Amino acid sequence: MTVPAQTLGPLQYDADIASAAALIADSTRAAILQALLPDRPLAAGELARLAGVSAATASFHLGKLLEGGLITVVRQGRHRYYRLAGHEVAAALEALGLISPGLPVHSLRQSREAVALAEARTCYDHLAGRAGVELLDGLLRRGLLEEKSGRTDRGDTSSHRFEVTGAGAMELGSFGLNLLQIRRSRRQFAGTCIDWTQRRRHLNGALAAAITSRMFELGWIEHGQRRRSVRVTPAGIEGLASTFGVDLP
Repeated sequence: MTVPAQTLGPLQYDADIASAAALIADSTRAAILQALLPDRPLAAGELARLAGVSAATASFHLGKLLEGGLITVVRQGRHRYYRLAGHEVAAALEALGLISPGLPVHSLRQSREAVALAEARTCYDHLAGRAGVELLDGLLRRGLLEEKSGRTDRGDTSSHRFEVTGAGAMELGSFGLNLLQIRRSRRQFAGTCIDWTQRRRHLNGALAAAITSRMFELGWIEHGQRRRSVRVTPAGIEGLASTFGVDLP
């Protein structure tokens, strides 16, 4: 059935990627956006410190990012907290990491941070790094997920999307997930990102976010000391191995 064009909203000739790219291209704004990648709201003062600029400079750039729709702000009393406008912004930043030159390590602190990010971190709201890559491999290896191709239930097309198998529904239910509720999310159910540290894919979408959130609840992972790194706890190493077949040292 052909859908009348007027029901699809205003017609768009193309995407204006130049405006978003110009916002991200500034080094201070890029640093602010990267600081917000863990999906944890931060105040302007903290963002200024992380970006290495004055409060006035940070305020100027935050205004630009708000105007461009890349971040949002929430007021709590006298304070304002900023966060990324959504998982689409995080996905764009991660994708840019794949085609961007790496920054060389100049200190022991940077070296430790690089190792921590490569081992386990959050990609917005889902697990990334080697732990995220191994999680997807384990889900597929155990037959809890199966790869699909073609059109998704949202109408978009993707060569990398996944569906939960019967065995997977039972295992993920025992893990504490409500798959029916997760499917009601407006975002893609289960797809992939190419991990910029591993150059392999990890699971993304509503399912990946729910799994990661549950892992935090169970104490399997915890926020690390370095930016958006996370630490897999001893309970997490055991739980990931027994539940999803993930072998982490």
